[in-house]
Amino acid sequence: MAAQSKLFPPERSIRHLLSRLAATYLRHRKQISRTVYLALFAALVKRVHNAISEQKAASQHQEELRRRPGTSSLGEGGDRPRKKVEVNREFFRNLLRLLKIVIPGWRSKELRLLFGHSVFLVLRTLLSLYVAELDGRLVSNLVRGRGKDFLLGLVWWMIVAVPATFTNSMLSYHQCKLALSYRKRLTDYIHDKYLSNMTFYAISALDDRVKNPDQLITVDVSRFSDSLAELYSNLAKPILDMAIYNYSLSKSVGGEGLFIMSLLVQLSANVMRALTPPFGKYVADEARLEGEFRFLHSRLIDYSEEVALYHGHEAEKDTLDKGYFTLIKHVNRILRRRLYHGFMEDFVIKYFWGALGLILCSIPVFFRIPGQVTQTMGDRTESFVTNRRMLLSSSDAFGRLMFSYKEISELAGHTARVSSLLEVMDDLLAGRFEKKLVSSASTEENTAILSGRGVVEESDSIEFTDVPIVSPNGDVLVRKLSFTVHPGDHLLIVGPNGCGKSSLFRILGGLWPVYGGQVKKPRFDDIFYIPQRPYLSRGTLRQQVIYPDGVREMRAKGVTDDDLYDILSVVEIASVVDRPGGWDAEEEWRDVLSGGLQQRIAMARLFYHRPKFAILDECTSSVTLEIERVMYETAKKLGTTLMTVSHRRSLWKYHKKILQFDGQGSYIFTGLDWERRLKLEDEKEELDLQLRMVPELQRRMAELSA
Repeated sequence: MAAQSKLFPPERSIRHLLSRLAATYLRHRKQISRTVYLALFAALVKRVHNAISEQKAASQHQEELRRRPGTSSLGEGGDRPRKKVEVNREFFRNLLRLLKIVIPGWRSKELRLLFGHSVFLVLRTLLSLYVAELDGRLVSNLVRGRGKDFLLGLVWWMIVAVPATFTNSMLSYHQCKLALSYRKRLTDYIHDKYLSNMTFYAISALDDRVKNPDQLITVDVSRFSDSLAELYSNLAKPILDMAIYNYSLSKSVGGEGLFIMSLLVQLSANVMRALTPPFGKYVADEARLEGEFRFLHSRLIDYSEEVALYHGHEAEKDTLDKGYFTLIKHVNRILRRRLYHGFMEDFVIKYFWGALGLILCSIPVFFRIPGQVTQTMGDRTESFVTNRRMLLSSSDAFGRLMFSYKEISELAGHTARVSSLLEVMDDLLAGRFEKKLVSSASTEENTAILSGRGVVEESDSIEFTDVPIVSPNGDVLVRKLSFTVHPGDHLLIVGPNGCGKSSLFRILGGLWPVYGGQVKKPRFDDIFYIPQRPYLSRGTLRQQVIYPDGVREMRAKGVTDDDLYDILSVVEIASVVDRPGGWDAEEEWRDVLSGGLQQRIAMARLFYHRPKFAILDECTSSVTLEIERVMYETAKKLGTTLMTVSHRRSLWKYHKKILQFDGQGSYIFTGLDWERRLKLEDEKEELDLQLRMVPELQRRMAELSA
């Protein structure tokens, strides 16, 4: 027993020790609380400083990677691993860039909306605090049997309901306005980049990092804007509620109990955060799969005629079903993760934290708080109800703050996709492309060509000097192309498919980069391109003729509708104006007009603009020889130098020079004697026909000899 008493001190000594500790703590309570608060504040400052330092280091590392040599040429873009979407430094860096776009300055409309939104957030918190105190007084009057005070409290309750409901409505209004404003700012910014320097072409033809830019611009930007506007409300309100409610609770129940409860809540929150699935990655993958599924349907619409002719509907159905199955499988996996995560969140937030809250609210009932006077039963009831109401509001705020981590993860997914689009467009505007190369492009000689850059100069003529013709996938079609076209030197370009005819025009039009040599060409407005399948925009008949000009530009040039009518009369389609609506008729013109009429509209567009050079790529394949003659003779009378790709012999007589590709990387550039060439071609066809008859003649000779 003596040994046991030495190991375990008597109960009286333990009580004495605890009472001495409590007395010491109460004497130095203010100093201890101040020290704890300062330590917590210092830890918070250090954590923020470390986060900023790490973010700066990550930004510098990212900039170093961008400046490394070799990033300006085509790369193995198709084998690039996907980035993992997380709430990390990269997310905050991307989010900061997007925030600078959607909130451009201190005097912006968005900041005014944020200020108004914040005012109503503070007002709602103060109203909620007043309602909590009003609840306590109502229950206290009910327990004490004070009917008059109880009815007066109900009147105040109804009066407070008016500003409370108005505040909630204004919060929803400001949140929707913020989302719309964010989307407008971001869409305008993306449109400026997307439609400048032919980025809209390069992003799909010269680069393969972005598969569905249309979905990113229309869907992901909208989701990002909604998520960002919603997140501000879901973060600012809980943080404000927790600060005000916890301050009020600390005065009522003491800071010690609140501090211990906060530690337990923080510990459980860290466990929940560690067990939270990567919802940001799931959202990004779901958006990507949605885009791929949408692309499959768009592709089917674009090639519907070819699929129908091949009777490929079953194969296309299998492809669509596979894409949809992959999407649904991923969505179901997300639902299962949300189920488990929601169960854990509800248990911890509603019940575990609720039990801690009841313990906290009972402190003023079972323990005396320093500075409080003796309370009656009604006072205790009022204090308990008020504290419980504030605690429930604070717990709800903390719960929404915890739920917001999932929303932040989803925002990270939207941020990653929108930021990836902006980064790719920045690279394209800087001349950096990444695309999966063909196997032939991996040779040492081809690699040297792809790593080079040529010179583009403005001139009155078109001149190529040692310019390689390279396709976007790195296939070198012609290693060194040299030719010169002066005004009036109408050029005919011929050769087999895939030899570089259209590629030459894409380089001339600035669509493809120049990987070497020197290109001299007139300014952009002096070169006009007409493809085999003309582009007809959405708009009026007048806009089809003057595209890409608008009515204002047409008037500035001094052109009238009568002038346009005369142009249409040249190509013999003036009757189109006589249709209902006339010049102001709006139709889906590619469906209304036949292929021949579309090609005539395209030539009328050429006559309207009157460029110095015109690139005609099989643009008369659907018109008669007579209309073709009128088109070419009119273009030459207007002083336009023609560069034609065509297999029609009827066009040879309109050209002075010929550029002939052999499909093996070689070419011939020389003058064109169209009459002599036509005779040679006729003779060649005649000899070819005779050679085909040789086996039949030999067989007949053998029969006669037998």
